[in-house]
Amino acid sequence: RTRATERSIAYRLLSIPPRRTTIMAAVISRARAIGKMLSMPVTLSAPGPAFAATAVWSRGKHSLPDLPYDYSALEPVISGEIMELHHSKHHQAYVNGLNAASEQMEAAQAKGDVESMARLTKAITFNGGGHINHSIFWQNLCPKKDYRPPQGALLTKIDQDFGSLEKLQASLTQATVGLQGSGWGWLGYHKETDQLYVKTMANQNPLQCGTPLLGIDAWEHAYYLQYKNVRPDYVKAIWEVVNWADVEARFEASSS
Repeated sequence: RTRATERSIAYRLLSIPPRRTTIMAAVISRARAIGKMLSMPVTLSAPGPAFAATAVWSRGKHSLPDLPYDYSALEPVISGEIMELHHSKHHQAYVNGLNAASEQMEAAQAKGDVESMARLTKAITFNGGGHINHSIFWQNLCPKKDYRPPQGALLTKIDQDFGSLEKLQASLTQATVGLQGSGWGWLGYHKETDQLYVKTMANQNPLQCGTPLLGIDAWEHAYYLQYKNVRPDYVKAIWEVVNWADVEARFEASSS
């Protein structure tokens, strides 16, 4: 009996069309990754009549987080008008999209609809990523009057991995300004290699290779009303309102 025959028998016993297994594996892998970032428990169900295993979403209703400051608190770097639209409209839209897609995912799971699950995983990645990224972004910022440079273990690590704070800023600025289309510029930390690094992510894809410490939103809705299409001016200015105390706390939690 050939391996192909054995696989065919197994597929029939489990009622899994062979062409669907690749889709299913991708859905499970992506669901686990996104669920972890969203604090949504994702487990594998027992084999069922429609498919052998599937990602099970334990969905909780997501909500828009409050800002730790007033909409106008980041002026003149970021206008109150931009902050209000960005938070109450754009971030809220990601939250709404995430909740809707999660509900639809549960319905697709119940039906064993693998194709819909694959499609909805993309919607959850986009909207869930938007929710994750913005929730970090708001905390990464502070009023200009409260700004202070990084210190302690984070500053030591910045000097070790980049040479200086100025060199880190230059590296993240260059990467974010040079990002094609919409996306994010990130300072991340990889615990396994004990390394700080700069990386850009397209669209709302969340940073997955390590822990996100500091993000710069490079979507035009984050700056266009004030800076028009001059992204370099926006990225240069945003360093004046970085909340390094928050970045330090994220670094300490991820490196301990």
